[in-house]
Amino acid sequence: MSTPVSHVHRRQNVRKTLLLGSFLLFPVTFYYLSPYLIIMGAGERTASGSMVAFGVMTLTALVLGRLFCGWVCPAGGLGEALFTVQNRRANNSRNWTRWFVWVPWMAVVVLVTLSAGSIKRIDVLYQTDHGVSLTTAGGMGPYIIFYAVLALLFVLSLTAGKRGFCHHACWMAPFMMIGRRARNVLHLPGVQLRADTPACVACRACTAACPMSLDVQTMVLGQQMENSECILCGTCVDVCPHSVIHYDFGKPRSTNPSQPEKP
Repeated sequence: MSTPVSHVHRRQNVRKTLLLGSFLLFPVTFYYLSPYLIIMGAGERTASGSMVAFGVMTLTALVLGRLFCGWVCPAGGLGEALFTVQNRRANNSRNWTRWFVWVPWMAVVVLVTLSAGSIKRIDVLYQTDHGVSLTTAGGMGPYIIFYAVLALLFVLSLTAGKRGFCHHACWMAPFMMIGRRARNVLHLPGVQLRADTPACVACRACTAACPMSLDVQTMVLGQQMENSECILCGTCVDVCPHSVIHYDFGKPRSTNPSQPEKP
C-alpha cells in the first residue's frame, strides 16, 4: 500500500521548515556550533557552549544517529534551500576530506586543554551577549567569520553537489558519526531505517530524492540500511510509492543478509 501523499508532504514540510528556521536563527546559535570558541574556552579552562553542544551531539548519536543533520542543522538548512539552484548529486567517495578539517582541529582542542590544565568550569553562554551569538557589541570580527562560513557553505553547495558542505567540510558531522559508530559496535538500540526488500520494485525514487546522494535502492536491495552518511531525514521513507522503507527503533541489523539478526 502506498503512503498517502498528504502524509509525505506533511512530514517533509515540517522537516524543511525546521531546517529553514534553524538557518534563520544561525546568527543567534553560531557560537554554540563554533569550532573556534571551543578552543578559546579550552584555553581559559572553560567548557563553552560549543564544547557542550558537540558533546551532546556525540552522545545523542548513540540513539538518534545524525538526526540533527537531517532535521535542525542550520548548515543543512542553507544547503537544502540551494537545491532549487543546484540539485546535482554529490560524490560520496570523497567524504574523507572533512576529516582533514576535523582531526587537526580536535588535536588543537586537546593540546590547548592540556596546556591550560584541564577544564574547570562550564559556561554555556560563553562569549555570547545574553545568549545571542552575533550582536553589535562584539564588533565586526564575528560577523566577518560568520559570513566567511556562509560563503564556504554557498561555494561547496554550488560546486560539490547537494549538501556539499556536509560531505566535505562539516566539523559537526564527525561527532555524530563517531557516536553512531559506537552505537553499532556496542549493538545498542537506536533510531534506524529498515526496508521490506521483497516489496521493492526498483523504481529508484528513493535514490533520486536522497539529499545526501546515497544509492538508497542498493541499500534496500542489499538489506543494509545503515550508512554513515544517512541523516535519517525520512525522505526515502516518504517518496517510496510502495512504503518499502520505514523508520524503526532497535538494535543494529546484520550487515550480512544471510546472517540472522541477534535477538
